[in-house]
Amino acid sequence: MVGADRRRAVGGDGGFFDLRIGEYEAHMSPWQAHYQWMAELLPDGIGTLLDIGCGSGLELDAIFERFPSLRVTGIDLSEKMLDRLVQKHGRRALTVIQDDYFSHPFKSAYFDAVVSFQILHHFHVEKKTPLFSKLYASLKPGGIYLECDYAAKTTEIETLCASECERRRLRDGITPGQFVHFDTPLTLEHEIQAMKAAGFEQVEVVGYLPGDNHTPMIKAVKQAG
Repeated sequence: MVGADRRRAVGGDGGFFDLRIGEYEAHMSPWQAHYQWMAELLPDGIGTLLDIGCGSGLELDAIFERFPSLRVTGIDLSEKMLDRLVQKHGRRALTVIQDDYFSHPFKSAYFDAVVSFQILHHFHVEKKTPLFSKLYASLKPGGIYLECDYAAKTTEIETLCASECERRRLRDGITPGQFVHFDTPLTLEHEIQAMKAAGFEQVEVVGYLPGDNHTPMIKAVKQAG
């Protein structure tokens, strides 16, 4: 397929990022080295990739530069973010889906790689583990999942963030299923535990970029055969 394939599923509220499309790419510009690093870590010869929470495709800019013929599926709630992604890469083998990646069904054993960039630090382990299980199922044997995201330095910080988020939700009358943009990162240990509980046989911390000690790159591998 050449040219973007647009799909809208059941959808959700991407309004938070719709309102910030004008400033989003400038706001995220300090992460250029991380985007490039993620692209460099992808294995040679991959043919299919899933980007969850793809936004306007900042990590995909670097990935497409290295893999110009890669078949990419990007999923995000924000219509305006996806519009921007299609403006940039609409001539690629790109499928964009406006939907919630927690609930959207992905093809089984279809992708060579899955990536996520700074999107999961808003969610508790109870939501992450089922998502990791779904990503695991979507990968071919030998496929990899790359995650670059914030991590809490200590269990105390993880607990404090979670409790403060819950306090504010109760204060403001926010219903349990309603998303709020509040950071609740897990510790690196707990993030890795969630990935292993989801089925990933090999999970490793690739490392940190110089000058950044709070945004690790994690690689999880689905065992081949």
